[in-house]
Amino acid sequence: REMFKILLEISKLLNTGLDAVSLTYCIRLCENGVNPEGIAKMIIDTRNAVKAYKKQESKGATAKES
Repeated sequence: REMFKILLEISKLLNTGLDAVSLTYCIRLCENGVNPEGIAKMIIDTRNAVKAYKKQESKGATAKES
């Protein structure tokens, strides 16, 4: 439990944007042999996809209002 608190604090200091639950999932994936770099890439790719979707969605909403 203490180690998790330390990892969560490091995560916050590095501005990862991971909350405690997300960090827990990442740790468990690593403990089960998943490549940490792969996890990081997946998180980055997912965040980028969400940003692109929201941007596209807001353009669509703006076009509908016109």
